[in-house]
Amino acid sequence: MSDPIIRPARADEYDEIARVWMESWVSTGLAEASGFLLANLRARVRREIENGWSLFVADDDGAIAAMLALHLANFYLDMLFVAPAYQGQSLGRKLLAFTRTQMPDEIFLRCVRENEKAWRWYEREGFVFEKEAIEPSNGFMMKYYRWKNKGNAP
Repeated sequence: MSDPIIRPARADEYDEIARVWMESWVSTGLAEASGFLLANLRARVRREIENGWSLFVADDDGAIAAMLALHLANFYLDMLFVAPAYQGQSLGRKLLAFTRTQMPDEIFLRCVRENEKAWRWYEREGFVFEKEAIEPSNGFMMKYYRWKNKGNAP
């Protein structure tokens, strides 16, 4: 792996972004890869872009190594998925650092409670647990987190 560049996603990459999203989600053990899941994620990428996502990719010489979706107006990190081949190489940390440049004061996120690896990582990265609630769209129990920049506090 070279050092992937984080940049805005292009519309012609949406299908590949959905594939990376699916492969990363499947790597958690919470789902199985399928044509149905991939089709749903491809449709969702386009729908979420229309609903205000700022979508970024980590580009490794033309290969999409990760995807990052932010709702900047709401200080919300919606999706951060690293392709399995790039996991464990600090790319998630690089994406999180980029997120903090986009939302330097405060960030909200949520993750599936059963994805312990993810929420423990966010906790190590300074996010504070706020609550749990069921996500009606998928039935998963979600853990909600918040990060606040302590350097900007009065």
